Amino acid sequence: MNNIFITMKPEHLRPLAITMGIITVSSTRTPETDASGMAICEIVKAAGFPVGYYVVVPDRVERIRSEIVKAAKHANCIILNGGTGLTSDDCTIEAVTPLLEKVIDGFGELFRTKSYEEIGTASMLSRAVAGIYRQRAIFCIPGSTAAVTLATSRLIVPEIVHILSHATK
Repeated sequence: MNNIFITMKPEHLRPLAITMGIITVSSTRTPETDASGMAICEIVKAAGFPVGYYVVVPDRVERIRSEIVKAAKHANCIILNGGTGLTSDDCTIEAVTPLLEKVIDGFGELFRTKSYEEIGTASMLSRAVAGIYRQRAIFCIPGSTAAVTLATSRLIVPEIVHILSHATK
């Protein structure tokens, strides 16, 4: 267990093996051009968490849901990046939220607050969301490299052990 980032009481933590799944939602990126997916990969690996699943999928609700089911077989933390905006083809949030058994409201709120510090009022366009699906943590974040770096390094990595300690009780 990576104790570098732990700030909560030790009795709230359980010894867990954390494995990451990364799903990039994009109709234009490929694994070779997916800078944001690779940034997530580098951040989680540097924190000591292996990546057990990685894929780039198009902006299609059923395809996104299908990949979440596949990723859940290999990872207990799944980070989706991209498809969270306001354009007509952005559908990550619509694909994921019906699957969530519990929503972590504070994640989206905190992500937008931290984003506001970096990009100002444009942060209100973010529909970042997180929750629990079959005892796995799911995070949906914007696909820009700056956004994935912020969310992964400052929010997800520091709290994932804590989140999954509660989600798997």
